Amino acid sequence: MTGQDLRPRSLAGRGRPLRAVPENATAGDITGLWAEQQHTALGVAEAPEYGSPAWVQLRAEDPRRAAAIIEAAELWRRRRAHELWLDRLLDEDPDRWYSIVTEEANAAARAIAPALARRLTADELRARRAQIKPVHVVRASPGWPPVAIPGRPGWYRHLINDGQVDLQRSATPGQENRA
Repeated sequence: MTGQDLRPRSLAGRGRPLRAVPENATAGDITGLWAEQQHTALGVAEAPEYGSPAWVQLRAEDPRRAAAIIEAAELWRRRRAHELWLDRLLDEDPDRWYSIVTEEANAAARAIAPALARRLTADELRARRAQIKPVHVVRASPGWPPVAIPGRPGWYRHLINDGQVDLQRSATPGQENRA
């Protein structure tokens, strides 16, 4: 690598140029080192998120603007490098790839497993619904209107002289069927 200054002109004069590169460093490693150096040289502790309204309002000369751009670019580079690494890993070691891409889902599943274990399964719910429940006997009550009799359309249970009497809606008193 040459001794030329790798910083954009807007950053020239701020910090030292990156000259020493570790052996076996990849292009991504070099870019990461440069980004860290530039961020340090700018002396910015916090910068608004790149593209946010706060970032847009910064003046072009504000070092926080440049720091946000550098940080966004570095985050994108790292994300893309991670995606490429996962693609290579899928080809080379599918089992390890699977364990890595499902790691977060597995952690979430472990977190909710105790609550799920307390819930009934679909088969258990179906079995409960399938159990025959005792039939509820329909009874007419004093002071209430007649009660419709399930399974017998048009028939109503009345309370007449303290007795349960089934009558059809069109039936007249005296034509009742005793229950």
